Amino acid sequence: MSSQLNVDTIVDKAGSGGTNVKVANNATYVGDGGSTTQNLVKGVVTSWGYVNSDASLFSGGSFNMSSGTDNSTAYYTYNLTSNLSGANYAISVTVHDNTDLTGTAYSGTTSGYDVNIWNQAGSLHDSRNRTIAIGDLA
Repeated sequence: MSSQLNVDTIVDKAGSGGTNVKVANNATYVGDGGSTTQNLVKGVVTSWGYVNSDASLFSGGSFNMSSGTDNSTAYYTYNLTSNLSGANYAISVTVHDNTDLTGTAYSGTTSGYDVNIWNQAGSLHDSRNRTIAIGDLA
């Protein structure tokens, strides 16, 4: 027999709010119309950052990103605060300063990843950028 719980707010045992409510890694959500389900945890962004052209993080502009390293012109390494379970995860890069630039991410490890910024002529170009990573936490 299935049951349904209808509430307006979920709070922890201490009654302090929802900040300590946990979701298991096998939690699912139901799509519109109820015809499909997806794993909730696998769809959550595990890291994001808004980064200056010297690889420093904007104040308040990151989540699960501990630092950035400016390796050379337009070659950055971003380090994660909490490791991911494997090196096969999705990374997306957008460039802030100029629509003529393209960002690429590669060399993902469990603790971080590398980013390059290119112009249309194929030359590396320093630029502020934004990145997101989606993968399973370790």
